[in-house]
Amino acid sequence: LEYRTGLAREREQRNVFLFSAVGVVVLALGLWNRLRYVRRSQATLLHEQERSERLLLNILPHHVAEELKDGGEAKARDVDGVSILFTDFQDFSDHSAKMSAQELVALLNAYYTAFDAIVTRYGLEKIKTIGDAYMAVGGLPMPRPDHCQAVAAFAVEMLAAVQRRPAWNGEHIRLRIGINTGPVVAGVIGREKFIYDLWGDTVNTASRMEAFGQAGVIQV
Repeated sequence: LEYRTGLAREREQRNVFLFSAVGVVVLALGLWNRLRYVRRSQATLLHEQERSERLLLNILPHHVAEELKDGGEAKARDVDGVSILFTDFQDFSDHSAKMSAQELVALLNAYYTAFDAIVTRYGLEKIKTIGDAYMAVGGLPMPRPDHCQAVAAFAVEMLAAVQRRPAWNGEHIRLRIGINTGPVVAGVIGREKFIYDLWGDTVNTASRMEAFGQAGVIQV
């Protein structure tokens, strides 16, 4: 009887030990899975944060994006000397009426991608595109003494880029370019969809230089 009682006690102790060991393993696995989940969540959060910052920098100049991130707003600035460029494709409405939607978007995307590459190379700032119009500025967001020369060189290369790429029908679309230099007000407007924009007579005159210019000519 004592022997059987001893065996039962040993089995009970082994079972207690076994259950304890299983409990420790389950707890360890739970903690490990929790740690993996936290690390994945942190990595995902960091990835999304970096993605959001890249998107913001694609929309706004770097210092403006930093201002928005740090303080939630970006102050408007008076800038004494910048050079503003507007472009427009002559008779583009007539051309676009003969294209499919896919051809139209592909053509504009090809031109604008080429313009963006030149803007980056000259250290200029693309402001926006509206339809087939393209606006860029030199001397913002950081001042530079050669803003006029840089924008003029950009304009020359824009004409060459358009000449190198025929339209969908083999013809060349002609580009009007207008440039003006002077003071502007620069700032961010909007809450849901930010836009960095410029205002003032300098902007209006640059737009008119383009609108009343000749195709294939840079009017300043």
